[in-house]
Amino acid sequence: MASTAVEQSISIASVSADLPILKEATTSRVVVNNDVLRVVDFVFDAGQLLTEHASPKAVVVTLLEGEMEFDVAGETTLLSDGGMIYLAPGERHALRAVTPCRMRLVMVNV
Repeated sequence: MASTAVEQSISIASVSADLPILKEATTSRVVVNNDVLRVVDFVFDAGQLLTEHASPKAVVVTLLEGEMEFDVAGETTLLSDGGMIYLAPGERHALRAVTPCRMRLVMVNV
């Protein structure tokens, strides 16, 4: 997706319809991207993972559907539908989809 101007409002009727959960895959779609905010939707099949990494931005992760193990600072949290995690800039984290999952990632420049 091209950059979305901070001054530009957008409306998307359904991100899920354009982002199906594929067998043995992790896929994503950038929904909003500008100098202040980046919103990315991810889908994971069961067993898919993201290895430990960090972001220089403040991050909010919301699990929209499914169950996911989310590791932060050596502690694992089992997220289910509607669960969320806030990550301070630079916080290392990893995740594993326990079931097929939909996740929204919001990154904010602070």
